[in-house]
Amino acid sequence: MTLGTPSTQAYGEPWYWDNRYAHESAPFDWYQKYPALTPLIHLYVPHRHQRILVVGCGNSVFSEDMVNDGYEDVVNVDISSVVIEAMQTKYSNCQQLKYIKLDVRDMNPFQAGSFDAVIDKGTLDSILCGNNSRQNATQMLEEIWRVLKDKGVYILITYGAPVYRLGLLKESCMWSIKLHVIAKFGSEGSSEQSVRELTNPVPLEESGSSVEDALGKNPDVHYIYVCTKEAKAKE
Repeated sequence: MTLGTPSTQAYGEPWYWDNRYAHESAPFDWYQKYPALTPLIHLYVPHRHQRILVVGCGNSVFSEDMVNDGYEDVVNVDISSVVIEAMQTKYSNCQQLKYIKLDVRDMNPFQAGSFDAVIDKGTLDSILCGNNSRQNATQMLEEIWRVLKDKGVYILITYGAPVYRLGLLKESCMWSIKLHVIAKFGSEGSSEQSVRELTNPVPLEESGSSVEDALGKNPDVHYIYVCTKEAKAKE
């Protein structure tokens, strides 16, 4: 990173991302690349015609890889006008990819029930680094719930263990939640064993305490919460 190491609090601020993308144009994928997550995406988004929203897309090639894998309608949003303009130019000839400048806390241009799946690699984490983090995170989750179809899935890839994420997810909206994990620094290839481990949910109790029993303390993994939208939002 050419900008040095900022306070993590800056990750929650739009100016940081405009500044970063103005100086760093090379593609960057947070946490995991598409090949590593492909088995899980296929499991929860099995039909290539399903409409997908990628929040906090940045300049990742994740969505391009999804289109190359056959997905036909991938909408990408980011709060940075700098990166959205760059990605609109880059993919101007790819009708399967759309890039829109939007704040995930207010996605009013999208009607309720517009998407079959929402994918989030690090955007909730970034918001939780900023000011008024809990309020902003709740607004984001409520908007994601709104734009999802009934039984649509929110796939959240995060460094946050259940003790830090489960309560927030459950308090925001009506979800049924499954947890998967993936090694932080896995290989690009997918062995049969690694695919099986990725696609098998980890036992998850209300408090999330069962995860430590299954994985041990401080496992070197990313957590993937697959949240299925239930019929009614919490009051």
